[in-house]
Parts: sequence; C-alpha cells; structure tokens
Amino acid sequence: MFEKALHGSRRYWLLLGALGVVIAAGIVGFLLQNAQGLVLTGMSRSVSWGLYIAQFTFLVGVAASAVTVVLPYYIHDHKAFGKITILGEFLAVPAVIMCLLFIFVDLGQPFRIFHVVIYPSLTSPMFWDTVVLSIYLALNAVIGWTVISAEYRRTAPPAWLRPLIYLSIPWAISIHTVTAFLYAGLPGRDLWLTAITGARFLASAFSSGPALLALLCALSRRFTSFDPGERAERSLAVIITYAFSAHVFFIMLEFFTALYSGIPAQRASLAHLYWGWNDPGSLTLFIWISMALAATALLVLYTGARMRTGWLLAAFAMVFLSVWIEKGMGFVVGGFTPDPLERIPVYWPAPNEILITAGVWAAGLLVLVVLFKITAGVRAQD
Repeated sequence: MFEKALHGSRRYWLLLGALGVVIAAGIVGFLLQNAQGLVLTGMSRSVSWGLYIAQFTFLVGVAASAVTVVLPYYIHDHKAFGKITILGEFLAVPAVIMCLLFIFVDLGQPFRIFHVVIYPSLTSPMFWDTVVLSIYLALNAVIGWTVISAEYRRTAPPAWLRPLIYLSIPWAISIHTVTAFLYAGLPGRDLWLTAITGARFLASAFSSGPALLALLCALSRRFTSFDPGERAERSLAVIITYAFSAHVFFIMLEFFTALYSGIPAQRASLAHLYWGWNDPGSLTLFIWISMALAATALLVLYTGARMRTGWLLAAFAMVFLSVWIEKGMGFVVGGFTPDPLERIPVYWPAPNEILITAGVWAAGLLVLVVLFKITAGVRAQD
C-alpha cells in the first residue's frame, strides 16, 4: 500500500523536494544550535519559552481536534464524516510528531528528553504530557493505518479496532487538558493562572484543527481525485462556528476578571499583550491582527456569506491563523510579562530559531502529504 506514495505528478515530487530542502536547512540550524547552545535563540532568563513551545502548544490542539470528526462518526453515526475521519486521524499523526520535535529542539541538551523515561516524576505535568502524547500518537497511527489497510484490501476493519477508537476520544481531550495544566499550575504567571485555561485550549483546538482539516479537504478535492464531499465541509463549519465562538468568549472572560478585579499583575499581562504597555517591541500588532481575523471569520460564519465556498474557505483560514497567533506566541510569550521583578522582557525569535521551526513544520507537512497521498490513492481505486 505504501507504493501509493511512490507514484505522483511532477507537482507532487516538487512539493516533496521543497519540503526536503527546508528540512535540511532546519537540521543545519539545529546542529548549529546544538553546538553553540540556546544563545542562538531569542530566549532569555526572563522568557524561557518562545517560538518552539508556542508551536508545541498550538499543535497539541491540532492533534486533539481529530476527536471532532471521530466522535460524530463513530458514536453518532454522522455519515457526512465517513470520508474524512481517516484524514482527521492522519492529521493528528504529524501534529504529534511535530509536538515532540519542538520539545526536542527546545531543550538545551536534547537527549535530556530521555530523563523523562529514565527518571519519571509522577507529580510532573511534563511527564504526563509526554505519556499521553506518545500514546495518542500510537493510537492514531494504528487506527488510521488499519482502517486504510482494510479499505485497500476491500475488507471490514478488524473488531479489535473499535475499542481503540473509543479510547482515542477521551484521550484526545486529555492531551490538551494536560498541556493546559503545564501553564495553569504555575504561580506567578497571571496570564496562565486561571481555571479556564483547559477550556480555552479545547475551544481553540476544536476550531483551528477542523479549520485546517477543511482546508486540506479542499486541497485534496482540487489536486487529487479524492473528493471528501461538500456536506462534510458544511458540518465542519458548524463545529468551527460553535468552538471558535467559545474561544473568543473565553478570552473576553479573562478581560473581565483582570480589569474588574483590579489586580495589577493580571492587568499588566493583558495590557502588555493587547495594548503594548511599556514595550515598543511587543507582540501587540500580531495580537490585533489575530483579533481582526477572528472578527472577520465570525462575521462570515454567522452570515449568509458562509454559503459561498470561497468565503467559507477564507473563514477557515482566518480561524486557523487567528488561533495560531493568539494561542501560540501571544499566550506563551505574553505569560512571561511582567517578570518577577516587574520588568517587561522583550522577546523576538532569532533567525536560527525561525529556521529550525520551519524545518520542523516541513517535516510534519512531509508526513502529512505522504499519508494523504496514500489515502487518496486507496480511495481512488474504489
């Protein structure tokens, strides 16, 4: 069945070649960072989590979003998702791979990652995050490959697969909940220290992940013979509308708590992030771009414009980019402001940091393209 990935158009091989070049550049950047240390990044003692962890946090949500198609199809028998459930599971695989790679490159000594296994700490959220992510990767890889293999052989999936599918549903929620605990349990970081961090993460995941899946389905329809169906796209739009509305609402709740309570540290974090308080080099411009994208996307999703395919796809792209900005750099870097000495640390990704990040994304996209190519090839034989 893997031979499906070895046959493709010139455009397919050019895409794989371009991704390979970016991966190679990312490896060079990582080797340079490994030799000289994290001094090559824009991180500092005051901002110890930057672009790498921002991508990790965002991508855990993308991985968890597979449940938005798995649950309706397998539990509620929603036929519209029959063709795209396998795509959701295969989207989760490269997303988790990228999550693990971003943790790997973020460590000053990368092989310290094995300390999590050699010296496990049952009270550490980082340990449990590693465990749930690894198991979730295995679950989706086994489920996705078994289902597509059964389709390739024109047989029904084996009976032992269904318990794994049911297990993957709460497991998808657990991976992002545990990731939220990494932030919500840290005292002294007022932007993160809130009980609704887990709910915010899940709402953003269930909007950005399906938005990406819908865009990938549109690309699959455009460049391959596999058509996921317009009904699936419309069903995803409903999920995205509800989840993204909750995501924006949860952000508004944070503003009420911070401003009405009058607690200086909580107000300072939001003022720095959204109004550039006392920091000309802040991420304020990008946060306002995220807000503008969110408002425009909701306007499309709530009006008749969503009935036009072009506008709907544009709304999906805006949802994805809005969450990528706010949940990534905005939430992670913004949480370090102010620091314990009430200073405003300035962080901006260094060129080598961006190069490594691009390499990791290219690696994930390469895996995604190959998995989608295999799926499209198997579906085309029907």
